[in-house]
Amino acid sequence: MSVEELTKRIKSIEKDVKILQRLYLIKFRYEGLSVEKAAKRVEISKPVAYIWQNRWNEAGYDGLKPKFAGGKPSKLSIQQKEQLKRILKKQNNWTTEEVRELVLREFKVGYTQKQIRVILKSFKMHHAKPFPHDYRKPDDAEERLKKTFLN
Repeated sequence: MSVEELTKRIKSIEKDVKILQRLYLIKFRYEGLSVEKAAKRVEISKPVAYIWQNRWNEAGYDGLKPKFAGGKPSKLSIQQKEQLKRILKKQNNWTTEEVRELVLREFKVGYTQKQIRVILKSFKMHHAKPFPHDYRKPDDAEERLKKTFLN
């Protein structure tokens, strides 16, 4: 592909920013910039720039398309996630630790609190943050406070 064709491709209806960034890297290389300088211009590391350049050399434009593997499969099945969602909707203000323990107890699946937050976000649910309690606070603290401000 010539520089002119590459420029046309960039200016065309290319909407994918990731591919556009990669095309700019290749364009800068065609213009004679070093890999290091081209990488700085598109704000990526030098090793990534070499990967993109090698993909371009091997497969052209198709080599620049991102290759997503889809990630690791979920430990919970779709049915289990639906069941979890129903359980969570029965009560408000779950903490991530409570949800983690629930998943472990009900489905025998261990997750980190971070992954629990990801799951809750995918359900479009929020989690409660634990409220710290001061062990020194007297049991009648509210009453004492009212008396202080009313007197």
